[in-house]
Amino acid sequence: MTDLEILEQMIKAAARVATTVGNGKASVTLDEPQSPDSSVIISGLPSDAIVMKVDAFQSPDAIFCGSKGECKRADYVIVTDSGTKKRIIYIEIKKTKDSWKDIVKQLEGARCFMSYCQEIGKTFWNDKDFLKNYKSRFISIGHTSIPKRRTRIERKSGRHDSPDKALKIDWPHR
Repeated sequence: MTDLEILEQMIKAAARVATTVGNGKASVTLDEPQSPDSSVIISGLPSDAIVMKVDAFQSPDAIFCGSKGECKRADYVIVTDSGTKKRIIYIEIKKTKDSWKDIVKQLEGARCFMSYCQEIGKTFWNDKDFLKNYKSRFISIGHTSIPKRRTRIERKSGRHDSPDKALKIDWPHR
């Protein structure tokens, strides 16, 4: 069983976002959970990509105090395996703008969630290599309700492989 098949069995359909296929490539529309008029379209996904609404899961604030941001989570996680590239992409969407420190905590919380999923797969699906060779990428998408400006991508040097080095995209059209 592949990692993506295990994730499909593990994660409820209500917590997944359906992709649509057009022109041979999959795409998905991601909505800002707190603002339904704010959304972004991600195109060019592999057809078997799994998109999860991490905010659909109940906050762990019944257990954790939340004083360090441990109850925060990013909005979405996309898991892809194109054969040559295995990626887990963490995405936080903001209608306008938020504190960078808060966005980093949300991305870190989503990474913790995926670590938990990885342990569940290893233990309950008996797959010791579940999500083992996947590389993480972190993206913050802002100003999603104002499509009147040109898309701006802020790239720092290096890869966006940690929450504090996330790729920033503002005013996305697609």
